[in-house]
Amino acid sequence: MDITSDTHSQHISRQFNQELEELKTHLMAMGGLVEQQIQEAVSALLDGDSRLAERVRDNDKAVNDMQLKIDDECTRVLARRQPAASDLRLVLAVIRATSDLERIGDEASKIARNALALIESSQNAKGMVEVRHISEHVRKMLRDALTAFARFDIELALEVVREDDSVDSEYASAMRSLMTFMMEDPRSISSVLSVMWILRALERIGDHADNLAEYVVYLVKGLDIRHVDPEKLDEAAIKRQD
Repeated sequence: MDITSDTHSQHISRQFNQELEELKTHLMAMGGLVEQQIQEAVSALLDGDSRLAERVRDNDKAVNDMQLKIDDECTRVLARRQPAASDLRLVLAVIRATSDLERIGDEASKIARNALALIESSQNAKGMVEVRHISEHVRKMLRDALTAFARFDIELALEVVREDDSVDSEYASAMRSLMTFMMEDPRSISSVLSVMWILRALERIGDHADNLAEYVVYLVKGLDIRHVDPEKLDEAAIKRQD
């Protein structure tokens, strides 16, 4: 059943409604934290700010703690309420989403660690334009995926799913350019490898944002599109699905 026609507001128990809304609220808070982690990790790299990079690296525990807290809340809802239909999908989608958000936090921490290595080496690394561009792209994907989750917005979720191929293309192009530069100047190998790890982390963040968007379709329509080619997704057919 479509979640938009089976709203949580119909529950007899107001407490159950509140518990479900709190799950969403806490998920959005976790999403906001990991988005901030990405932004600050990239800013630390571009600005050469080692203190900010260290803060991002050390703040990974806060992300992990939020995942544990939300997972515990989901477990209690499953045990006490035994939800069904769209309510069950919501709880399962939140559990899956927190896992992806925690991994995004891990990737932000990797960016911060590599930023520290570059800052400490005092080398003028290549690829900063690509890092800035791809980071902005994946942050928008993450923000849109979270918005789609909060609003049960399938159209926006599918836009995010389709954007992942664009990020993959940008990543591949940046890696080819850096490989060429590294072969031309072997002295740059160390710094270029750090930038490559940063770009890889950003590409993985895009993958996780894509996962979040796919959970929205599952949440709203009960459809699993994880292994469907984005070009073959029929948006109109998904919207008609009950």
